[in-house]
Amino acid sequence: MNKSIKLILLIIGIILCAYGVYTIVQPETQVSIGDLDLLEAQDNTNAYVILALGVVAVALSLIKGK
Repeated sequence: MNKSIKLILLIIGIILCAYGVYTIVQPETQVSIGDLDLLEAQDNTNAYVILALGVVAVALSLIKGK
């Protein structure tokens, strides 16, 4: 595989992994208006998919070519 493609895959993989971990750690949205507190818990399904895509991209970038 070309070195530039490997580098691009590595960068994209690291960004996707970081974003996936961030969305897993920060899963809820909170809005406070005066005495009213609104809390919405988000589904983490998309975060797991993004994290898995990031891991796959990093793994593909680390595969050695012939």
